[in-house]
Amino acid sequence: MAKQLAVITGAGSGLGRALAMKLCGRGLLVAGLGRREDALQETASLAGESFTPVVADVSDPAQVRAAIETTRAIAPVSILINNAGVYPHRDMLDETSESFMQTVAINLGGTVACSSEALKNMCETGRGRILNVSSFADMHPLPCSAAYSVSKGAVTTFSRALVADLGDRLPKIVISTWMPGMLNTEMGLADGLDPAVAAKWGAGLALWDDPSLNGSVFEMDREILPL
Repeated sequence: MAKQLAVITGAGSGLGRALAMKLCGRGLLVAGLGRREDALQETASLAGESFTPVVADVSDPAQVRAAIETTRAIAPVSILINNAGVYPHRDMLDETSESFMQTVAINLGGTVACSSEALKNMCETGRGRILNVSSFADMHPLPCSAAYSVSKGAVTTFSRALVADLGDRLPKIVISTWMPGMLNTEMGLADGLDPAVAAKWGAGLALWDDPSLNGSVFEMDREILPL
């Protein structure tokens, strides 16, 4: 997989930036999606010439289609890391249906839209790697995190649904869920894990395309085995 194109969403900061730097350092071509051009350019300055910034809001399917079409000019997409996400800290009494669903549109809708577009390349070649970044928040929601918890739980379910649809027909398109833990990022905690450490695990997992990993769930650097 190391000579193929990896697409990383949310590449303008935090874990996405760290993943881009790690994969570029391992010799991959990387296209990073994000909403802010200045942030993506900063990632590019750190990741090197093999990183291509692509401005796109993943909550907008039309922008996602255009972004993935742009990446195809570099190479077919063979690795997708759905990392983009937001974590608005709002009490449910302060949420509106619109603000709640905007979080869902980014965290879940972006994952669905990017996966749908990337699969067009993967289905043509019969192989690929999709890594969906999720969380245990759906099982243990914290206060003021309803939209985040619901949307991230749905990402985990979406991974299982993809495997149910594709696993028998296209077993070399390997789909996993990864929960990197609480990180020291804008979305995370000040005393959280250095995203560079988590990125080492995530990059290794993204490059590990053994079909036996289809449907696997990883927390940090460990596989969570089904009960």
